[in-house]
Amino acid sequence: MSSAPNGLCAYPIVQAPMAGGASCPPLAAAVCEAGGLGFLAGGYKTADGMYQEIKQLRALTRRPFGVNLFMPQTGHVDPAAVEAYRGQLAGEASWYEISLADEDIIGTCDDGYDAKLAILLEDPVPVVSFLFGCPAPAVLASLRGAGTYTVVTATSVEEARRAQEAGADAVCVQGVEAGGHQGTHRDDPQADGTASVGLLALVAQVREAVALPIIAAGGLMRGSQIAALLAAGAEAAQLGTAFLACPESGADPLHKKALTDPLFVRTELTRAFSGRPARGLVNRFMREHGPYAPAAYPQIHHLTSGLRKAAAAAGDPQGMALWAGQGHRLARALPAGELMEVLTAELAEAQSTLKAMQMRSAS
Repeated sequence: MSSAPNGLCAYPIVQAPMAGGASCPPLAAAVCEAGGLGFLAGGYKTADGMYQEIKQLRALTRRPFGVNLFMPQTGHVDPAAVEAYRGQLAGEASWYEISLADEDIIGTCDDGYDAKLAILLEDPVPVVSFLFGCPAPAVLASLRGAGTYTVVTATSVEEARRAQEAGADAVCVQGVEAGGHQGTHRDDPQADGTASVGLLALVAQVREAVALPIIAAGGLMRGSQIAALLAAGAEAAQLGTAFLACPESGADPLHKKALTDPLFVRTELTRAFSGRPARGLVNRFMREHGPYAPAAYPQIHHLTSGLRKAAAAAGDPQGMALWAGQGHRLARALPAGELMEVLTAELAEAQSTLKAMQMRSAS
């Protein structure tokens, strides 16, 4: 069985860095100890908060792991559109008996990027990946000089080429099936629902366009799917929703239960919760507010943060951001180490079957 890029782990399985609490030291450690590559999410944390989680993870495992960073957002945001959406959400605030954020949410959009990068250069980790853009070549070169393997998320051939030109060590190719935020380098509202490509097709396209190792991400829940992506040219597969249901995951119990609840039958891409396209289980909040949400990230994320927390506290999944990939109904609530064993066994079986078929066709 092939291993992940650069020999970072025994099996070609990466646990996706799910920001918002799902990715945490216990989950990442369990995946690492089982031979995969565990990830921490740097997004939505302070620089010190990120560093404290890194220290916790190092106390749990000595195996390689990764940390994901959000690239600073530089696009123009219309304050009037954000305020109009605030008005749209007034009924939600009244229902949950909270006040919407009244601070200046049009302010900084860098997620503490420079401070986090400084920490990762001063005290390097094995892998750093990036979402929502591509770092400058000098940043990637500095990380490489510190001994860190760098990965840039791409949702198109053009973005993969940009990552290669900038000097990334690998590219995480994200298909439209993926749960959570689409990692597009530029948020273009005109492209909503039209520009995204399915994972298998995208991996094939990127494989022919760049020489970088590919980590494939998007709706993957079974070892047989991983085998298909490896056969298509990927070096590893990144799974998020599959690990979301694990007991070690920091996701809210309501979120975990919703993955296989018959009440939630499908997923959609929406801007309702964050102002950026993200895939989640369709619920009341998404249906009612998705059509009106502006392209304003991370401003809308901060605006709805209190609502989402209040919904969780009230035990109401209809008001939560239930991020999930298209394969969510295949989720298995197994301990992460046990899930890794199942996935690697399924992968080995699929690869053995494929090899047998190839031998028969060649004879």
